[in-house]
Amino acid sequence: MSIRIGVAALLLFLLCVPAANWMIQHVGTVCVPNGPCLVPVAPGIMAPSGVLMIGLALVLRDVVQRCLGAVWGVAAVIVGTSLSMQVAPASLVLASGAAFLLSELADFAVYTPLARRRLVTAVVASSFVGLVVDSLVFLTLAFGSLDFLAGQVIGKGWAVLLSIPAIRMLRRVTPTPA
Repeated sequence: MSIRIGVAALLLFLLCVPAANWMIQHVGTVCVPNGPCLVPVAPGIMAPSGVLMIGLALVLRDVVQRCLGAVWGVAAVIVGTSLSMQVAPASLVLASGAAFLLSELADFAVYTPLARRRLVTAVVASSFVGLVVDSLVFLTLAFGSLDFLAGQVIGKGWAVLLSIPAIRMLRRVTPTPA
């Protein structure tokens, strides 16, 4: 059961990364000329539309690590970034890849020691650390500005909070990692 859940999370993660990079250029309530397409994430706060997928991707990455191991989590980031090259400009893909890799390291440092005892706490804490790192790196490299930082953090945070019931279920159906 654990391996099937891990493989499903891996495949969904691999879809999230290119989808997020494609959305930034094509989906939004407002598309800034020579900039990202934006969506509202809270009253008066906008974020690049890829935020809708990346919050989910951060949680899926933790599921991959729990069910398949840390190596698969890193491999997922590399493969997802490679797939993005088919749908987004190189500058966006590089920013996304760097953000994912650095946020993976931060996520790993928080998730790994907590996951054996408190899975929900581990996923929420590591995802929030990861989403802040991801947002800072991505916005700086992709757009040279932190103008959308609040929106990025809020949008990704919503995805993490909405995932808590699924993470509680996962805790019941997968073994505790060694």
